[in-house]
Amino acid sequence: MQQPDNMLEKMGYHQQLDRRLTLKDLVVYGLVFMTPIAPFGIYASVVIPAKGMVALAYLIGVIAMFFTALSYGQMSQAFPVAGSVYAYAQRGINKHVGFLAGWMILLDYVFVPALLYVIAANSLRTLVPGIPPYAWVVAFIIINTVINIRGIEFTNRANFIFLGLELVVLLIFLVCGTYGVMHGVGDGFTIKPFYIAKNFNLNFVFTTVSVCVLNFLGFDAISTLAEETKGGNKVVGRGIMLALFVVGLLFIVQTYIAALLHPDYTSFKNADTAFYEIAFSVGGRPLEIMTILATIFSWGIANSMVAQAAISRILFGMARDHNLPTILAKVHPKYKTPYAANILVCIVSLVVGAIFVNQANVLSALVNFGALVSFCVIHVSVVNYYLRIQHSKNYLKHLVSPLIGFIIIAYVLLNMDTLAKIIGCTWFVIGIFYYLIMLHTKDSIELKDLE
Repeated sequence: MQQPDNMLEKMGYHQQLDRRLTLKDLVVYGLVFMTPIAPFGIYASVVIPAKGMVALAYLIGVIAMFFTALSYGQMSQAFPVAGSVYAYAQRGINKHVGFLAGWMILLDYVFVPALLYVIAANSLRTLVPGIPPYAWVVAFIIINTVINIRGIEFTNRANFIFLGLELVVLLIFLVCGTYGVMHGVGDGFTIKPFYIAKNFNLNFVFTTVSVCVLNFLGFDAISTLAEETKGGNKVVGRGIMLALFVVGLLFIVQTYIAALLHPDYTSFKNADTAFYEIAFSVGGRPLEIMTILATIFSWGIANSMVAQAAISRILFGMARDHNLPTILAKVHPKYKTPYAANILVCIVSLVVGAIFVNQANVLSALVNFGALVSFCVIHVSVVNYYLRIQHSKNYLKHLVSPLIGFIIIAYVLLNMDTLAKIIGCTWFVIGIFYYLIMLHTKDSIELKDLE
């Protein structure tokens, strides 16, 4: 097995980042990014379109994302470098597609920290109405930037703490919820959260895929840590698969219990606080407050912290190849982190947070479109690299699987709302113009050097 450091050198790079992470660290990172208690804050947006079959919805979501996770694993094994989809498309297809893929994933990762900050800050309005949301946005950004610049090991320790706290709250809910179901809350233990005959049809499956795929965004961020992972070039792929399946299991279990406790999914007082109503029904005000605080904490600190770490690595990878200003490739001499890229993400989050503090839906559209386009490119990269360049005969792994993944993601992409598609296509066109200008500038410099 070829060591990652040797593969870096063959691709023209040298080891700059701190290689400390293990498989366990990657799984924890992925879990924190996807947020094991994500259904706390978005329960109604899943259970309503799923017509009560919320546990089945998440099961279908795991199956749908399985194929994309496989493609990420294949490309991370071939190219264990920071940069994620940018690096994979660059080497799996060509440098032009690589840049545009990186540009589209920027739409996801650059804005996702701001989105998380805004959601968490607005959630705090219910608990601390006297403090303006933007003040919380600033506080979250400062905390996460400091943690990220301090080093990947420091970020990794924080990940374990944050994940532990989330899992404790989840466990408390599951214990209280199970006790409540056993003692008359809801309709008892049934299969309805998985199957209701009158509500199940092919249209339900497609609608559910559209809803749930977006809930799993984040497992791909593990690939951005390839240059900080030890143990061989297969570790990143394993980490992606394990994180996806673990978080999927947690989503299914908690939503199953929630649906049992409140079987009438049309009767919530407020869709935004649906899960908290359910928590109140079995744990009173203490459990309700606990789940609210856990949601705010997981989005405003834990999830946004790892999101900021991911985008800083993509910016680092693109800047190192001179596709973005090279200052973003600067690595901190002591902490061995891409600190310049982290600072840029901090500034962007401050600006975007100020502009969209009351428009989380617009930010969500930006994030989702960028991620899904990048997922499609990953599948094409697998087919092109392994079948056309490497002449692989493993058609199941390198053709059938990525083709299924591409069809699923393309379907979700085509069925996104009009606003998301308009904003996403506008961003894509801007990227093309930027790339053409950059190529012209490079050519001018090279011609001048020849003279």
